[in-house]
Amino acid sequence: MFTDQPLDQLQHRQATVAEPTDFAEFWCQTVAEAREYPVAVKLDRVSTSLRAIEVWEVRFGGWGGEPISAWLLVPADANRPLPAVVQFHGYGGGRGHPLDELAWAAAGYAHLVMDNRGQGAGWSVGQTPDPHGTGPQVPGMMTKGIDSREAYYYRRLMTDAVRAVDAVASLELVDPDRLAVTGGSQGGALALAATAWSGLVKAADVRVPFLADIPHALQLTDTDPYGELVRFLASRPQDQAQARVFEVLAYFDAANLARCATAPAVFSVGLIDEITPASTVFAAYNNYAGPKDMAVYRFNGHEAGGTLDLARAIAFFDRQLGVESESTAERSNGDVDLLAGGWSD
Repeated sequence: MFTDQPLDQLQHRQATVAEPTDFAEFWCQTVAEAREYPVAVKLDRVSTSLRAIEVWEVRFGGWGGEPISAWLLVPADANRPLPAVVQFHGYGGGRGHPLDELAWAAAGYAHLVMDNRGQGAGWSVGQTPDPHGTGPQVPGMMTKGIDSREAYYYRRLMTDAVRAVDAVASLELVDPDRLAVTGGSQGGALALAATAWSGLVKAADVRVPFLADIPHALQLTDTDPYGELVRFLASRPQDQAQARVFEVLAYFDAANLARCATAPAVFSVGLIDEITPASTVFAAYNNYAGPKDMAVYRFNGHEAGGTLDLARAIAFFDRQLGVESESTAERSNGDVDLLAGGWSD
């Protein structure tokens, strides 16, 4: 069983990664350049066997205006602008099948599921290419374009995440003042990036975030995807070459992104996680600049709380976005109150 530090030490864990002096300037410029392109949302209705949820195929302009695929799921009976959740997937996955993710629309949210450019051939299918060549790299995405911060893969993917929030905010059926983001592992890092740089996110669900305190993570695990970085660094044993890699990674480290995110957030961590070790998750959590709460699962790994995390996130977003009060008002009109187990007056 793997755990890198006792919980009482994790709660005070500080990141080892340094924030670059021009970190905020780099990201503000990156997002500003992306927003020079129209978000250009295109929606196409998808026919499914679902009766209570409508599904739409989505395209929007991501980094460089390049088209990014997504799904949009909304309650079929929506008659007013909805709160929205943008979901980001983990490493190797894509947007998947539209029937994979039904909970958020069933809970009354407009739900955008973003594709991961260049991924989606692993555990969940994707459709969006990443049409950018790079220098030498280890197979995978972790070292793609790592020779410079401008060319690094995660600059494009994290910018896509910001633009996904822009895209959903532009929809008539969405209330742009009630936007939230959710994601686990790589998706957790993307949720932090979107929260830090979009300026629109009001609540965040960040589960076992990947890419946090990367220099420390590489001392604890060589499990992929971090293993891709280990193999790349092993092929370049010179101190100067390795130092350059870490200089680039610092601009995309979730612990640094957390310093710039202020929306209320919930995090989760598994104390026997060998993919995103607990001390790296706490490094991001302890850096987080907004109101926050952590769910700790002592005997769980990278799955953390699983469905429990989803239920917690729904309840959290309901409170932060005012959905809870709407639901209470609707139930007061003679509907069955399932929480109380009977009819409400």
